[in-house]
Amino acid sequence: MPYHGYYYGIDMYYIVLVLPCVLFAFWAQNKVNSTFNRYSRVQNLWGLTGAQAAEAVLRYNGVSGVRIEYVSGKLTDHFDPRSNVIRLSSAVYSSTSVASIGVAAHEAGHAVQYAIGYAPIKLRAAIIPLTQFGSMAAMPLLILGLLLNTSTLVTIGIAAFGLSTLFQLVTLPVELDASRRALQTIQQNGLLTADEYPMAKKTLTAAALTYVAALATSLAQLLRLVLIFGGRDRNDR
Repeated sequence: MPYHGYYYGIDMYYIVLVLPCVLFAFWAQNKVNSTFNRYSRVQNLWGLTGAQAAEAVLRYNGVSGVRIEYVSGKLTDHFDPRSNVIRLSSAVYSSTSVASIGVAAHEAGHAVQYAIGYAPIKLRAAIIPLTQFGSMAAMPLLILGLLLNTSTLVTIGIAAFGLSTLFQLVTLPVELDASRRALQTIQQNGLLTADEYPMAKKTLTAAALTYVAALATSLAQLLRLVLIFGGRDRNDR
């Protein structure tokens, strides 16, 4: 007899729900790397560096007081709201490639979001402590609930995991909006030519797929937990 989605020891929920999302995530990560590498070989006509592009996005959006710093690594670019710093990787900071312009402008887009009080990014920042707790507590609570045969602990464990899914759900529109602001500024202010702009857009579109994949994987994993342990509760009654 099948037991809560397991057939002959095989987790069918994982195979049907989670595995396709994991494969999609691998594909999305490969896509962003290959797209970035392709357009890293195309230098923009104006000779604009990534750092200069980030400065331009901030300036055109009326944002001041944000520092732009170099950080080692590849695609380690990020905006740190605590110190109000945009950190650009070695492949972006001083690079004049079309890809670097897109990535740098995207990170500047996050700085703009904080400067204008964009609600989703404020919500994401607010729930980070909860999501960190949830990601650490979910599995221990589930295991403890199973050992003690306590459905309440199991339910709390699933809810704790759901917090990480909530974080991914909030993160997706934040990332899409940052790219939208970046591309809008690039286009309206001529930071790239008409031929170069689609390349930057493809770079950011590929990057967005990784966030779509992360959300899909988290949702699938959450549904898997609900089906497995929800089925257990029904069978135990």
